[in-house]
Amino acid sequence: MKFILCVFLFGVLWSSPSYSLKKIRVGLGEPNSPLTKNVIDTEDKWFLQKLDHFNPTDNRTWKQRYQVNQKYYKKDGPVFLMIGGEGPISAKWMYSGAWIDYAKEFNALCLQLEHRYYGKSHPTEDMSTKNLVYLSSEQALTDLAEFIVNIRTNYDIPTTAKWVAFGGSYPGSLAAWLRMKFPHLVYAAVSSSGPLLAKIDFKEYFKVVENALATYSPDCVSQIKEANQMIDSQIKTIKGAKLIENKFKLCDPLDINTKNDVANLFETLAGNFADIVQYNKDNRFYENFERSLVTLETLCDVMVNKSKTTPLDRYADVNSKLLSINNLTCTQHVYTKMIDSYLNTSWNSDSAAGGRQWTYQTCTEFGFYQTSSQEDHAFGDKFPAKFFIDMCSDIFGKLYNLDLLSNAIKRSNMMYGELNIKENRVIYVHGSVDPWHALGITHTKTKNNVAIYIEGTAHCANMYPPSPTDLPQLKNARETIRAFLSEWLTENDIDDSSEVNNIQFKYKV
Repeated sequence: MKFILCVFLFGVLWSSPSYSLKKIRVGLGEPNSPLTKNVIDTEDKWFLQKLDHFNPTDNRTWKQRYQVNQKYYKKDGPVFLMIGGEGPISAKWMYSGAWIDYAKEFNALCLQLEHRYYGKSHPTEDMSTKNLVYLSSEQALTDLAEFIVNIRTNYDIPTTAKWVAFGGSYPGSLAAWLRMKFPHLVYAAVSSSGPLLAKIDFKEYFKVVENALATYSPDCVSQIKEANQMIDSQIKTIKGAKLIENKFKLCDPLDINTKNDVANLFETLAGNFADIVQYNKDNRFYENFERSLVTLETLCDVMVNKSKTTPLDRYADVNSKLLSINNLTCTQHVYTKMIDSYLNTSWNSDSAAGGRQWTYQTCTEFGFYQTSSQEDHAFGDKFPAKFFIDMCSDIFGKLYNLDLLSNAIKRSNMMYGELNIKENRVIYVHGSVDPWHALGITHTKTKNNVAIYIEGTAHCANMYPPSPTDLPQLKNARETIRAFLSEWLTENDIDDSSEVNNIQFKYKV
């Protein structure tokens, strides 16, 4: 099953002998590497972190992974902090990406801290539900604060050094929240593609996907819609279900009487398009080069190719193409097999790549469920919010139900201010093709905050290293971020009430 935060992780499917875990549709990938001469050796370092920041009687600790690049650092330079998210931190980010280009110019020390419970940062012996109670954005933000306060002596960082937080996707949210919650520690933040509004039914997600596809070809969306209607018609009979099994290469027979299996199939096929749209033409690293060539235009060209008789056949061709690229032989759709994969609590399991942990955070903090609830949905109406909430209960226990999640959503929005964050010196960056922009800040109303809305770009596009194929507006966005960092890092501390023009940048193709 796919959850929105683009992750990952890192653009590949996790595979398991019994079931192939779906991508978490949210997250930041790995950047393409720069020229070899810029590559640095990066070793893992470990910070002794508190397990529970909110219980003073709990003295338990654990080791949190971080990485360092001191190559560009000069005395009195700023400190750039890259925030880890729903997967392992990557050493590639320590020598590649826009933030490294900024670090070269501003002589910054670069640090990257892995998020608790992800990658190699294991606070507890396993990922059992009782142990996951220490996994939350609040604990993670306080991890960052503890790290900032205590790491200064290790690298002789003066207390006057200006810290800038960077993050993309969920870490983009954390970057903005870190600046808001700990303004005395973090001087500025660059929040890329960060969803800031917690919401159970994120029906807007697929609306953005449809709009992106329609911009290229309105017929593409109509063909997708017709294909889903044909699937819906076929699965009303045993004979029709067999036809769908064969066309979409299902790993198991399709039981049309098992509602969650049907929902899982529709969501999986919709995810073929959502994943490509969300990461469309970004300059991330793919182990499989063929994947980097697949764009929303690629999929739409298949859908509008009338050499195939029906939209159903073309929809199946898209699925076959993506199975091949991901080195999979069949399409998983059986709900119970998916749940069984997420029930594995071992750090050595496939679910430990991020699936179980992020699912827990969606069930206890954010929701973010990309549903089929929007009116006249091109991908059908078979995966409503209830489907995802049932997953919470089936994975973590009956306590994790709609009531718990509803209260959690209210609490998250109360704690983090929804889309009304007032803290200054934060740059919010979103792309129009990225469905996550619907839950983010795309214009600002406060002084000395910046919203950059980039027409035609996808999830976290501004964070990756430059590419010759970058749109002019993406190049301008990176330059705008650089200009604001330059202004903020070279000025004396300013008072929040200073008269600074409110600026909104919106680039159009």
